[in-house]
Amino acid sequence: MAEIWEWTATQIAEHVRARRVSAVEVTQAHLDRLTAVNPSINAVVQEFPEEALDAARLVDAALRRDEDPGVLCGVPVTIKVNVDQKGHATTNGLRMQADVIASDDSPVVSNIRRAGGIILGRTNTPAFSLRWFTNNALHGQSLNPRNREITPGGSSGGAAAAVAAGICAIGHGTDIAGSIRYPAYACGLHGLRPTTGRVPAYNSSAPDRFIGAQLMAVSGPLARSIDDLDIALAAMSAPDPRDPWYVSAPATSMDFPKRVALALAPDGMPVCGEVAAALQDAAARLKDAGWIVEEVACPPMRRAAAINACLWMAETQFGAADLLAREDEADSQFVFECMSEDAGEVGFTSLMQALQARAALVREWQVFQETYPVLLCPVSGELPFDQQIDVQSKESFARVFEAQLTQRALPTLGMPGLAVATGNEKGRPVGVQLIGPRYREDILLAAGRDIEAVGNPIAVSDPS
Repeated sequence: MAEIWEWTATQIAEHVRARRVSAVEVTQAHLDRLTAVNPSINAVVQEFPEEALDAARLVDAALRRDEDPGVLCGVPVTIKVNVDQKGHATTNGLRMQADVIASDDSPVVSNIRRAGGIILGRTNTPAFSLRWFTNNALHGQSLNPRNREITPGGSSGGAAAAVAAGICAIGHGTDIAGSIRYPAYACGLHGLRPTTGRVPAYNSSAPDRFIGAQLMAVSGPLARSIDDLDIALAAMSAPDPRDPWYVSAPATSMDFPKRVALALAPDGMPVCGEVAAALQDAAARLKDAGWIVEEVACPPMRRAAAINACLWMAETQFGAADLLAREDEADSQFVFECMSEDAGEVGFTSLMQALQARAALVREWQVFQETYPVLLCPVSGELPFDQQIDVQSKESFARVFEAQLTQRALPTLGMPGLAVATGNEKGRPVGVQLIGPRYREDILLAAGRDIEAVGNPIAVSDPS
């Protein structure tokens, strides 16, 4: 019989709600797992076991009163250290923020609590949440429990490693250029980047976000099953008046054509044979499940990625350049230099042009998705990279940057994206990405379930 920490979030919520196991028992099992495996992977960098057990006791007490604690009834969750959690440091992987203690929960954290989720700890991110690798001078490097030689992804690498190792059932992540989808891919998990505005965001510990983050940054879940992503999204997306971009999702009972556009190499991005094979395999699974799959050219990805770079670098050059200098962390400075070279110096004219071009591009994609509500494409053009390869040289960074084209493009469009794990190749996880219309995460989850149903369930990994 599986250990409690091997259960999915959906299984945990079902068993706790039926009172076959208590939330305290579930929490303690995951805390024991954290103690056993976290020292070898450094996924969770802030721990508070008594706080977690107190929250579990509240869930059990509500059940004894015949009250429903919420959709995440007793489910262990981790929170990334770049969002506020009351009483804990919002470090964002920075030494200069080690003592920035949040006075209140961010909306996503308060939503998880109200849904009955049990927050076990806070997970690592690279400095400034700037990379697809997870290492910083404050918390150190996180390792991938599936394969220590490869990145766990970034910037939500700690979250992905924690879920893959069984420390939690759901990991909270954020994504402005792939930071949910790539860690899910690298750690052999599923990860959902919701539509912009779907999950409310706000950090009282920091100034309001600049325009790039307002338009492109989101919070979302990583998990070991598609059903887990579904309940996590339901919890995370509850309304909160603190986010002016928040949009209540429409009903998800609307019909949609089961049509999939297959883009093996969108905009000519290089794609290795293993990734191409995974895409063809996923396409076959969808066809067998009744979807019509056609290999077609999708609207521009490179233009979307260029707009992402302009909006993100406009923000960083305007508001974070001095912070990069103060933190004086070599890896993030190198990555920022490389990204700035790609984007160029962003001024008023280029920023306004990017915002104008974005509207036209979103329109083009929305028209395309009237015919094809699902785009099947790579998460990355390569299998998960070796640790720290992005900072070895500018040539290495350019290789990583090119492979992440679809991750950089999607946030510009504000549309949801789903990374679906499909297997392993050469000792490294592999998967595919699904992109759908805004506020129609239900379509992506439906397609994701059909891909997932043919493969083996995602297992917890014992770090070696």
